[in-house]
Amino acid sequence: MKKIILPLFILTMVLVLGSCGSSKKIAYFQNADSLRCAVSSGLFDAKIMPKDLLTVTVSTTDPKAATPFNLAVSGVLNSTGQLGGSQSSLQTYLVDNEGYINFPVLGMIKVDGMTKRQCEEFIRNKIKPYMSQTENPIVTVKMASFKVSVTGEVNSPGVYAVDQEKMNILEALAHAGDLTIYGKRDNILLIREDANGEKCFHRLNLNDANVVNSPFYYLQQNDIIYVEPNSVKTKNSAIGSSTTLWFSAIGIVTSVASLVVNIVK
Repeated sequence: MKKIILPLFILTMVLVLGSCGSSKKIAYFQNADSLRCAVSSGLFDAKIMPKDLLTVTVSTTDPKAATPFNLAVSGVLNSTGQLGGSQSSLQTYLVDNEGYINFPVLGMIKVDGMTKRQCEEFIRNKIKPYMSQTENPIVTVKMASFKVSVTGEVNSPGVYAVDQEKMNILEALAHAGDLTIYGKRDNILLIREDANGEKCFHRLNLNDANVVNSPFYYLQQNDIIYVEPNSVKTKNSAIGSSTTLWFSAIGIVTSVASLVVNIVK
């Protein structure tokens, strides 16, 4: 019996020591002390892309002056399928494949490739000739459909809306409950579609602090993050339920045998 117990003990120790060695792949930003932070200086601004949904609000001192530019959706269908209710919401504008929106009074205007502030200034200059010289309109643009998807070896995979129009990869993973212990931290896959519809793949290493200097550290709308499983998860998935039961049975038998040997002694 000792011949059986001893090899099992040695195998257990090897597995424990092996897991300790792999902990080097768990910690983020392992070389953070040597990072050159100046490389990543500068504030991020998302740019408008085709298929984005925008809300545009025009504010003026004279409410009547802004009315033609603030289309509202009212008379929403209630639960019975009838028009009703006095509440209204701002009209959203879908950016078409060519980058245009159909804006009241102005007609079709091209907005793709602009930041939020550039779009606000652009629309403001377009509508100002329709108002009195004393009027100074304020235009507020918001991306209503900014979202990212996180899937794979994370605790809460899903699609997450971004209210502030700015999110980095760590914030996206935090929304998804962070990586599981089985997720590859040194090989995060980022799937991105550009304004022309071209899909591209990028790899990010969270073990390396230089990831903050990557041009893909900040996410764009509709980005997809996929966390691959590590070798441990892959090997575990290959073990069927019957094999798991056999291991459990062997463990129980070994424990009982060990107990019997100790009692006999």
